[in-house]
Amino acid sequence: MDFASLSLILIIMRVTLFIITLVMFSFSSFAQHSDSIVNIIRQIESLENKMNLLLYKKEQFRLTEVRNELISNALPALKAGEELITHSCMALVYSEEHEQAKWVAHIIVPDVMEGVVGRTNEFREDPKIASGSALEADYFLKTQAADGKWIYDGFGYDRGHLAPSADFRWSETALSESYYYSNMSPQVAEFNRGKWSDLENYMRSYIYNHPESKLYIVTGPILCNELPVIERGVNKVSIPKEYFKVAYDPILQNGIAFIMPNIEPPYPVESYAVSINDVEAKTGLDFFQGLEDELENRVEFISNPAEFIPEIVSGDIEPIYAPSLPANTFNTVQAKLYMDKGESITVCGTVVGAKVTRNGHVFLNLDKQFPNHIFTVTIWKDDLANFSYFPADELIGKKVFVTGKVSDFSGIPSMNIQKEKAIRVE
Repeated sequence: MDFASLSLILIIMRVTLFIITLVMFSFSSFAQHSDSIVNIIRQIESLENKMNLLLYKKEQFRLTEVRNELISNALPALKAGEELITHSCMALVYSEEHEQAKWVAHIIVPDVMEGVVGRTNEFREDPKIASGSALEADYFLKTQAADGKWIYDGFGYDRGHLAPSADFRWSETALSESYYYSNMSPQVAEFNRGKWSDLENYMRSYIYNHPESKLYIVTGPILCNELPVIERGVNKVSIPKEYFKVAYDPILQNGIAFIMPNIEPPYPVESYAVSINDVEAKTGLDFFQGLEDELENRVEFISNPAEFIPEIVSGDIEPIYAPSLPANTFNTVQAKLYMDKGESITVCGTVVGAKVTRNGHVFLNLDKQFPNHIFTVTIWKDDLANFSYFPADELIGKKVFVTGKVSDFSGIPSMNIQKEKAIRVE
């Protein structure tokens, strides 16, 4: 008998007991049958105890299964002198210098879809860090006032999970361990609760959309020398400027990575997508080295987040990787930095959407279609006479370089093009 059936039987038995009790009271004969009622209650309690024991054994078996797979397949290569710290469903390497993990690895398993365990906020030191992990006093001070109320003096940063607690909501044990301070890093609130949280949700959503799969996840801060620290904290925890997240589906062989700045990210989550190879180059880590060379090379060069972010409109493409562009040329994400600066720049992107208004004006969206557009080229009707072709028809689907001043059009960077020579088609 499965656990769902057992739970249903318990519910039915409790409802039946309640009905029997009501009937007995209605006939004023409860006392005559009290021994039977007590016996039924004891049987239900015994069955509940057996079910709880079975559930505990099932969870422990599943934890062991996931942990073994994690250690065997999902970890980055260890470097000389590094110690692997393992918990029930996550593993990490700790940086004593920066008082946080260099990386934390875990697996998002299909069990998360059935998970009902909620947040515990059991923040505590990690007993497995021999030198001692960060602790509460690294993030805020807590004192008790005379009236018994607690007064919190925060240091300005969230205790940001690296491996999100919500990824473990199928296990009380694993979720509880996600609150070790070894799994925390100081994050700007608008980052932690904003686009970074959205990214974590996208990773879980991937499992809902691919229930036959699982995701190997490695997350970490990008640590380097001379990072600022939380000065008021006990251990002077380093404040990272960027974080990475790497994901790999071993079933469908999909891979993706993200690098996001520890600020309120101004662009859509997908704008921060990079290849796993890019993260390796920036961190010096070697991910998924157990894969066959051909598969590893293919997966680690993927940088298309469409499989992981369903909201991306069909036909949208990722902004061109900025370092690959010629000097003094910018992608559609970077264009926002030049809004209303009065400086003429060149922006490169692919025309994925075109609209002709009733008044005859032409709007071209590069890389992202409306309503998720991130850069728009405007050609007013009177300026169309300066073109030897009709831009809305001729440019759709083509990679273009547009040169001009970037203006703010309802929060979206826009460039007004008046002459054909301001648009170069590649």
